[in-house]
Amino acid sequence: MPRQSIFDMKVSKVYPLLLQKVERKGRTKEELDAVIAWLTGYDMEKVNQDMTYGSFFENAPMMNSRASLIKGKICGIAVESIEDPLMQKIRWLDKLVDELAKGKPLDKILR
Repeated sequence: MPRQSIFDMKVSKVYPLLLQKVERKGRTKEELDAVIAWLTGYDMEKVNQDMTYGSFFENAPMMNSRASLIKGKICGIAVESIEDPLMQKIRWLDKLVDELAKGKPLDKILR
């Protein structure tokens, strides 16, 4: 079975995985939603869960102008060095979710 690209996965498939990750570490849905809202401008209660993850980022209401301050590695790759703008946005969220799951205070995550 061929691997599905992250760009083509539905938000309804990816969001529960992000939520699971933060809840396993004692964080909340509200904190995850706050991180997503800060980065993308989305209200997760109103997001079309059937849209692809690629569309989710391409059509974000308002990507945060401070997102470029997100630094660090995801899967051994520095997020600031990712050349594909869409993949970089996805990895920014991954990095923020990692920080949330590791217990970093929300005010520090939201640069």
